[in-house]
Order: sequence, then structure tokens, then C-alpha cells
Amino acid sequence: MVMHSGVKLRQIRVFLQIAEKGGLTAAAGVLGLSQPAVSKSLAELEDLLGAQLFLRVGRRMVLTPAGEGFRRHAREALAALDAGAQVMRGEGLRQRVSVGLLPTVSTRFFPSVVGRFLEGRPAVTLSIETGSHPFLLQKLRARQMDLMIGRMPNAAEMAGVSFEYLYEEPIIAVVRAGHPGARDGIGRILREYPVILPTRDAIIRKNVDEYLGALGLAGLEPAVETSTLALGRGLLLASDAVWFISKGVVENEVEAGVLVTVALGATFLSGAVGMTTLVGVEVPGAVEVLMRMCREAL
Repeated sequence: MVMHSGVKLRQIRVFLQIAEKGGLTAAAGVLGLSQPAVSKSLAELEDLLGAQLFLRVGRRMVLTPAGEGFRRHAREALAALDAGAQVMRGEGLRQRVSVGLLPTVSTRFFPSVVGRFLEGRPAVTLSIETGSHPFLLQKLRARQMDLMIGRMPNAAEMAGVSFEYLYEEPIIAVVRAGHPGARDGIGRILREYPVILPTRDAIIRKNVDEYLGALGLAGLEPAVETSTLALGRGLLLASDAVWFISKGVVENEVEAGVLVTVALGATFLSGAVGMTTLVGVEVPGAVEVLMRMCREAL
């Protein structure tokens, strides 16, 4: 179905402001319009689209499922039009999108998304930063990045942010191919060989510590703490150490046979991976496109 030709850019801007601000009065203030004018534009848009876009819940205007779907595409369309206008004026030829990646997605998942994204957005520069979970979350809250992709924040960290689930990823233990204890039980390996654990600020560290406690190894002091692929891989290849890490970090090495997994006998060593954004902050159109491609990559 083709969108009604009578839909105006002004109506789309009004709709997006209502969605962001949660009310007609606040949207009117931002747009410099009267509340009746904003209400009329919304009514006209809903009539042209043939769908209700908002529900009133208390004092707030909340998007309906149809409104949420339209908002996603309206953002992208408006961003493309704004970018086109800038190009015509000779301004802003490139747009910058800042993304924070945890190690679990930076090796395989996100690189597979970037190729497709850049094919369709040649005027966008992706500024990608990797780091620990607390570091990236702090930068997101400070609005120094647009999007964070990785493990789900803890409940205590969820205030002011929104998490969109993408997939479940296990935590695994890996050693180098040919390791003398590769076929031994995990308990024996942990007692006889050096252990590498994720850093203490890594969001998966608590899960690993709880697993070790269940094995009677609470308080085990690791030889090394790291969540970095280059260092962890190098240490494993140079020693008989065993490394606990998210599967996504070392998936390429395991498939290539460079590293091998050690059976853990546990099913609870996993966690949600997804996209974290700030609540109440409008996501730029290019970021929305990137998020959609992350969903489609699954």
C-alpha cells in the first residue's frame, strides 16, 4: 500500500515531536506552534494514514503499534531528506554516527552488519569505540555516543536507558588446539592450568564467578584478567591456560580450529545481547537504519 499523497512534511515533524515529548503541549513548544495546530496536524495525519498513531495514557501520548512502526520509517525518511537538503546547500556532506561495542559483538556480529550499512549510507562515518561495559555506558549517558551494542545492562543500570534484545549468547571456556588437558573435566583443568578470566568490570564476570563457586572454586585467583581477543588469543597460544569468555569474541578462532572449547556442563552461563539507547533522546535516522540492520542480521 502506497502512503497517501496528501501527507505533508509538517505533519510528519509534528508526529515525531509528539512521540519524543510524549504530549501535544510539549511538542507545540518545540515546534513553535499552538496546541490546537499540533492537534489538528496529528488528526489530519491519522486520517490520511487510516490508523490511530497514539493512545492517551494519563497525561502522556503513547504510540500504538502502528504508530511505533510509522515512527521508525518516518525518522529514516526525514533524516534522508535533511541530509539531501544539506548536500544541496553544500553543507554537512558526511554524517557521523558514534557506536560503542562490547567485545562480544566487535569480532564477528557487528562487522557483518557494517558492510551492508556502508553500502547504503556512503555519506556516513561510523565512529566505533570498544571498551568495558561501565566505560561505554557512561559515554552513552553523557551523549558521547548514539548507540551501545553488547550485553544487557544489570537491573541497577537500567534507569534512563532502553535495551532491545537481539540474541542469547553463551559464555564458554577455551584452550589452544592440542592442549594436554582439553579432554579432561573442567574441574581438573582449572586446578592444574593457569586460568584467564574476564576483567572485574566485565558484565559476564559475575556469571563466571558464580559458576566457579558452584564447582567449589569460589575466590579462585586468575593468572590474567582480560576480555580482549588479541591478548587472550596470544596468551592461549603461548601457554596451557584456559580462558572464560563470551562465545562471540572467539567464534572465528574456534571455527578455524585454532582454539577449542572445554565442556562446562552448565546451561546457565549465557546472557542477552542487544542494543542500548538513552530513553527520551530521539535516535538519528542513520542510527535507526543501523539498528534495523542489526535486527535483520539475525
